[in-house]
Amino acid sequence: MRSNPLMRDILRATAPTDLSDRDVPPVFREVVEGGWSVTAAGGRVLTALRPEVSGPYLDRLAEETTSNGRGMTDYDLPAAPHERTPLLVRRCLAYVCACLRTAQEEFGDAEVRAYVVLSFADTDTGTRTRTDEGEDADPGLLTSNVTFCTPLPDVRPFIPALEDVRDAAVAEISVADCAAWS
Repeated sequence: MRSNPLMRDILRATAPTDLSDRDVPPVFREVVEGGWSVTAAGGRVLTALRPEVSGPYLDRLAEETTSNGRGMTDYDLPAAPHERTPLLVRRCLAYVCACLRTAQEEFGDAEVRAYVVLSFADTDTGTRTRTDEGEDADPGLLTSNVTFCTPLPDVRPFIPALEDVRDAAVAEISVADCAAWS
């Protein structure tokens, strides 16, 4: 797994283990069950997320990440970061691993990669807290986005210099990485 320091800190703090399909929200379970398909351009996309009308894409990377990308369900999670973060991470990783296992079964290889991005929502609902140094703004709710793509030698990486991203926690995950959370 490739990740930046923020994601490594979150994974170390939440220590997800024993992930299962029960950790995946029902709507995302349906996506997993729908399997994968291949587009006319050769893109690997989750069938349930495949657009009815395919638009023009710059390349296969754009087609795959656009079709496969979704924000993880989090409206039902508590707002308190110490409760929210481990639950959101579990959901993302369980969904990612289920999709990657299905991709491996359907394509006969382990080429598909998942990208998980955790960041704070830019909302006006944050609360202000008082500290010895003055007033600090609550950064808002932690949210996430998950997408999948197949790295290609002639196409730039989905997130160049992933390890250097500073404004979000980011990970690139392969099906082999999922063993750590089983």
